[in-house]
Amino acid sequence: MILEIVSPEATLFKGEVTSVTLPGEVGSFQILNNHAPIVSILKHGVVKIQAPSFSIHKEVADKFTKVNDQTYLLEINSGTIEMKDNKVNVLVD
Repeated sequence: MILEIVSPEATLFKGEVTSVTLPGEVGSFQILNNHAPIVSILKHGVVKIQAPSFSIHKEVADKFTKVNDQTYLLEINSGTIEMKDNKVNVLVD
């Protein structure tokens, strides 16, 4: 599935991922390939991105924490997420 994370300043990430875990208002939840359509509000927390490979622009690389070659973390204050047609759009503050 395709994940795109956008902040008011820039597109932070766009690429093929295997899963994304998000800090929802009522608890953390994970989205996998072919997940049912969903729209949710996000609270302060960490977005966990898992992918076979990463390409993060050096202008925003300092916002991400590398766990290993296939996992990165991104701390957010709040946001929204929409999953539809195997594309995850995340708007973050």
